[in-house]
Amino acid sequence: MTQKKILLLSVSAGAGHMRAAEAIRSHAADGGSGASATHLDVMDFVSAGFRKMYTDFYIKLVNKAPTLWGYLYQATHEARADSSMERLRRGIERLNTSALLREIKRSAPDVIICTHFLPAEILSRLTAKAGFKTPVWVQVTDFDLHRMWVHEHMAGYFAANDEVAFRMRAQGIPAERIAVTGIPIMPVFGVPLERAVCAAEFGLDPALPTILLMGGGAGLGSLDTIAARLLALEGNFQLIVLAGKNAAALSALQALARAYPGRLLAQGFTDKVERLMACADLVITKPGGLTTSECLAMGVPMIVNAPIPGQEERNADFLLEQGVALKAFDAVTLEYRVRYLLEHPAKLADMRDKARALGRPGAAAAVLARVLGGGAVGASS
Repeated sequence: MTQKKILLLSVSAGAGHMRAAEAIRSHAADGGSGASATHLDVMDFVSAGFRKMYTDFYIKLVNKAPTLWGYLYQATHEARADSSMERLRRGIERLNTSALLREIKRSAPDVIICTHFLPAEILSRLTAKAGFKTPVWVQVTDFDLHRMWVHEHMAGYFAANDEVAFRMRAQGIPAERIAVTGIPIMPVFGVPLERAVCAAEFGLDPALPTILLMGGGAGLGSLDTIAARLLALEGNFQLIVLAGKNAAALSALQALARAYPGRLLAQGFTDKVERLMACADLVITKPGGLTTSECLAMGVPMIVNAPIPGQEERNADFLLEQGVALKAFDAVTLEYRVRYLLEHPAKLADMRDKARALGRPGAAAAVLARVLGGGAVGASS
């Protein structure tokens, strides 16, 4: 039996869109789905100037001018499709995506899944004007729906939760083309892990309360400064800090770890995040759609730190409303939130139960099942 060919299209403007596509690709690669999947970064098929404008500008904006990014997020959400700025944006995109269209034609996929709105918009126009026949599906990667995700001629949409699905219907997407699947995450986050086994791998005490600090400290200070502030709190707990590929931050954290023997584990880039999460009672993180979905799948409560205006703020709102996270907008608030949760283990346990109930570790598998099943997508309420 011939396998169906799935083409996953994403954009490397932030890591979440790429990780969602990789999660779907990984589930397809595990076998049993009856499909093979290829993942392409759209930015590999555009001019250097367009790539710099689209990805570098976005990253600089959210890091250096988050308030401006929040304004642009809302302004583009409210912009009319026929406005001069929108027509100019679409014209620039058309001039820079011919190589992508050639690659899609060469790949000859049976189905396309977009985890970013840019390829969805391009293919929507192609379907309308050139009779493009390949079914195109859209996976929204946040707990919010920006207008730029919504396009005509899509085969179906995948929503993170019921509210996003409701907003899709309000934007005119037929209910039968919407499925609430969650946000796709890698298969490892859906595998039950023994805390004691994972703790032993990293030299941690499985009996001690453990806090995992992930990613940058935007708005709160450097990672080592945040770690030092947390370690000065009363109480017997362990702290894990992930510095990623930031060598300077890792070096500073390792020096701090020597001053707090047995209390701080400093880690650089790792492919074992799920095993570290299995050791954690609480995660401090930026509220990206993918990272928070991983935490929910693992049943780990969160403190979301300094969300940028726009999608992160909307993600944070959702998590707070569901009772699975608290929010810290500065270092003082972070200290208070951590202190409060350490002193109220029943509150932490309640957040853990709610996180586990909200998690959707099977999101990627559900997306594949819908896409490969053919026909209309069944709606969720």
